[in-house]
Formats: sequence, structure tokens, C-alpha cells
Amino acid sequence: MVGMKPHVLPIAGALLLFAGCGPTAAEPRDSTPTTRKATMTTIDPKASVSALLRSIETGEPGPIAVIDSNKYIQHNLAAADGLEGFGALMHSLPKGSARARPVRVFQDGPFVFAHTDYDFFGPKIGFDVFRFENGKIVEHWDNLQEKPQQPNPSQHTMIDGPTEATHLEDTAANKALVGAFLDDILVNGRMHKLASYIDGDRYTQHNPNIGDGLSGLGAALAAMAKQGVTMKYDRVHRVLGEGNFVLAASEGSFGGKPTAFYDLFRVEGGKLVEHWDTIEAIPPRSEWKNANGKF
Repeated sequence: MVGMKPHVLPIAGALLLFAGCGPTAAEPRDSTPTTRKATMTTIDPKASVSALLRSIETGEPGPIAVIDSNKYIQHNLAAADGLEGFGALMHSLPKGSARARPVRVFQDGPFVFAHTDYDFFGPKIGFDVFRFENGKIVEHWDNLQEKPQQPNPSQHTMIDGPTEATHLEDTAANKALVGAFLDDILVNGRMHKLASYIDGDRYTQHNPNIGDGLSGLGAALAAMAKQGVTMKYDRVHRVLGEGNFVLAASEGSFGGKPTAFYDLFRVEGGKLVEHWDTIEAIPPRSEWKNANGKF
């Protein structure tokens, strides 16, 4: 990268989740079109993302080759664009503290989305979305939430449960179901339709504050109302899916603050039967380290 400082290179293997841009060794500058075509056709995007995330912890430099260093759009607002911007963020971490262990990785066309157990400025659970173009990652979004020390009221953690996608032939139908649920229930508050989307007897909840089933959801909403805490979804930005797993990225407010909501659902028999999520406040624009926006 033009202007890259040599002292940044040793941490390059850990530079990709938040910042975005790293050196690439996948293609030499004089690579032929045949070489580039082979790279594009043999890459496994999900395996590449898994290796990339793990490299944050291991420091392995090889996985960063999947990043297109000439075109990498960063939507994590805590990091400036470019390798040097993220290098400054990495230098502020306690030495050897970064950890990244992907639990679920799925693909929807050019998008790969991952659900990961992190330690980055403290224990966190995160969703990452990467967009591929010509076999390279060119864009990244994420949403992270502090990891609780205790399981939720039904003794589930934020990451346990099934991890492998099934019923791939139902991807489009399942995405449509989740999209309709978000529009009806979360954006427009048509609560009378809730039972048509959720099987209350087998709805497993991984939100750290909510128990299983419709009863657990009702109890949590009642507790929030008692405390004067409001949660509102205003806009759904993206719905991605692979088989029975569907991830939605939405924007709204929580407790009166601008908030990003990432919700992962598992679908079974035309119903939502399991839910994981992360909720992250969107900082004021004056605090953004890049101009790309959260979504």
C-alpha cells in the first residue's frame, strides 16, 4: 500500500476485522489474466472468511491475501480507512489480548456473514458481513455487543445452538419470511400477527435478557416498559440467508439512542424457531473514523 509504514506490517494478520485494509500477497503485480482467473474460481469464500477471522488471534499473515487492498470499504465506525488507521487502533490494545473464534459462517451470493466469539477491547459477540468481488473481499460491515458473563433466563448463551445450514433449497422462502416478520412485527408493530411467525412452544432465545418462547419475550417487553426503555426498528437494510439461517441488519433506536440491530434466525417448518442477536449503539457522526456509515 502506498505510504505504508514498515512498523505496521508485523500486526497485519490481526488488522482486518475493524479496519479493513491490509497488504495482499495473493497476486503479484505482474500476474497474468490466467492466474487471476484461477484465483477467482478456486477460492472458497466461507473458508477464507473463517481463516481471516481466526488470524486476528493467531497473527497468521496468509489469510489477509483475500482482502482487496485497493478497494476495501469499511463500515466499522471506530476505524479509519486504510491499514494505518487500523494500525493505530491495534496499538491501543493490550498486547496479545485479541481473540476471534467464528462459530457460524454462511454465504448468500457475494456476501459471507459470520457469527463470532471475540475478545477485542473486552469479550464481545459479533456479526460480520463481507462482500466479495472477483474473488476478493471489498467491503465489510459488523455489529458487536459486550458478552455477558451469565447465560440468559433460559440458560442459553449468545452463541450456542446449531451451526450448520440445512434445507438450502428453502433459502429464498426463508428470507422472505424473515423480511415479512421484520416489516410486520419489528418495524410496524403488528403484534396480532406474531403467532403466525413464531412457534411459541419451540422458540429458542439467545438474547442475554430474554427467555424462551413467547412468554419469555412478553416478560422482557413488560420489564422494559416498566423501566421506560423503548426499542424501535425504523429500517431494514439487508436480509441475507443460507438455507434455514437468515440474518437481518436493521437500524432504529434503543433507549432513545440510534442503534444497529443484527438478528439471526433459524427457520423450521415455515416458522421462526431460534434467534440470536447483537445490539450496538451508533455513535454520533462527529465520532466516526470513516465516512462510509454503519450500513
